[in-house]
Amino acid sequence: MSEDRLYKNTKFKLDEGRERYIDMVQKERALMLEQGISRSTEQLLDMAGASVPSDLEDEAIKDRATGDQLRSILPVQLWLPLRIHLIGLSDGVLKVAPLHDLNERQIDALISTAKRTGLKVEKVEIEVWDRKELIETLRAVQDLSADRSEKTLSLWLNDIDNGLLLNQFQRDIMAEALQMRASDIHLVQDNNPDAPNWIQFRIDGDLMPMHLLPADAMARLTTLLKRDAGLNFGDRVMPKDGRFGFQWQGRSIDVRVAAGPQAQDGEKLTLRLLDRASLKGFDELFCRHEDVAEYLSKLLSPEIKGGGGLILLSGPTGSGKTTTLYACVQQIDRRRKHVLTIEDPIEYELRYATQWQVRPGMQGGEFADLIRAAMRHDPDYIVIGEMRDSDTVETALRAAESGHTVISTIHADTALQTFERLRSLMPFTRERASTYTLAQQVGAILNQRLVRTLCQGCAHKSKASDILDQNMLEHIGIEPDQVVHTHNSSGCDLCSRTGISGRTLLLDALLITLGPSQRNNIYESLTGNVNNILQEEGVVIHTRKEGLVDLVNSGLVDPRAALSYLED
Repeated sequence: MSEDRLYKNTKFKLDEGRERYIDMVQKERALMLEQGISRSTEQLLDMAGASVPSDLEDEAIKDRATGDQLRSILPVQLWLPLRIHLIGLSDGVLKVAPLHDLNERQIDALISTAKRTGLKVEKVEIEVWDRKELIETLRAVQDLSADRSEKTLSLWLNDIDNGLLLNQFQRDIMAEALQMRASDIHLVQDNNPDAPNWIQFRIDGDLMPMHLLPADAMARLTTLLKRDAGLNFGDRVMPKDGRFGFQWQGRSIDVRVAAGPQAQDGEKLTLRLLDRASLKGFDELFCRHEDVAEYLSKLLSPEIKGGGGLILLSGPTGSGKTTTLYACVQQIDRRRKHVLTIEDPIEYELRYATQWQVRPGMQGGEFADLIRAAMRHDPDYIVIGEMRDSDTVETALRAAESGHTVISTIHADTALQTFERLRSLMPFTRERASTYTLAQQVGAILNQRLVRTLCQGCAHKSKASDILDQNMLEHIGIEPDQVVHTHNSSGCDLCSRTGISGRTLLLDALLITLGPSQRNNIYESLTGNVNNILQEEGVVIHTRKEGLVDLVNSGLVDPRAALSYLED
């Protein structure tokens, strides 16, 4: 697709999404103002999932970005010391509001670093703001530098009973983690003098040790976090879950806290950071899989009620299934259609959708119980957080059979294995009937992985034949003379010296385009040799290898890493 066509297509979908909810948002904003709550139209549209797409990977939108997007990709060491507010990027013009005048060297540094990230910045435009307003804005969005956490920690350790410094350190590590795009924070509190008490961030799938604390200091920090999450901070034996809210850069971050025992008398805390701004939109998520996106869009907006069938998202833990699930929900017109989700736990609140929390152990609170109850609430779409037992699978298949579009996740290694995984969970007495329903209702199976992408600011360039032998070249399917990007282990300031910047979606997909009367062979394959499904006409296959070759050709993945993903 050409840049111009992609831009127009993206803009059309953006405008359509905004118009879809604009009247609802305006009425909500007026009511909020009457109640003393100030929310802009843009904020409410963003909460509804109708904001500007944040994909900076596509050529067509590298010259556009919001302030939040700029702050997430430009190194904090570049813009924070300058005391500037990053307003946005449009048509190659980077707009900033500085507290003090910028000299030519500082402006050149801004442009140079922005270009190394892949942004199309031709010039910097200065906006003059009221000084008081600018200072308040800077306080709201420029929470920290990495040095600030270390400084606060040093001050607190010199006065460990100072509660104000403890609260400030908690805020600083949260903001530091968000600035570094961390998905989780791991804390270990162990009273054994030989055991280290580390705070670690999970960034792009890997844990990075960040701060080392004495045991008594870590105990105070974990107690504070558990108190904020509404947990019994005196109990270190029983596993517990809680959550609390956190304000960062003018937006609300939800923090999910899991606590459990560590060794003899210690404790382990894991914090999941849930930032709505980090959720990818449907078009952004499937930007490299246009035909998959097109077919999924048809399933998510059937011409007649009951025409959507069953959409399954599979993969191991941490492969981004929940992100894809939410992207699919955001694609649905929730103004005209009733979306009901059943989750354990509810990770992100979705405007204009009904969300039910599973209550394991409570009567009527299991997945299957809630699916049965959901069908009495006139849903168009039933979204099931996870299929984890036979009762849930059986009830979900009945929901799909009764005319609801059902979207769910399940753990499986490949798209084809997803069928086997589902059949293993079917009740033995209804296996044939359930298999027939599955064959009739399944529309798409997406098995996914998250692949770490190279930092475009420091990746090396080489001929493919210089780094891979002939067998490897043939295995991955690239030409010997092709120029490829390889990992720079030393990294640069853009990627925190890791050589890696973000992750992207890698799909293994089965799209079943056959009508109900043409699916007998699908059923026969499921009851016989499931591999025969791949040979059926009307079954569209996207292999993981095809996606990896595309990522290597695009310079996003090291071909040596691609080989390891193929082996997995």
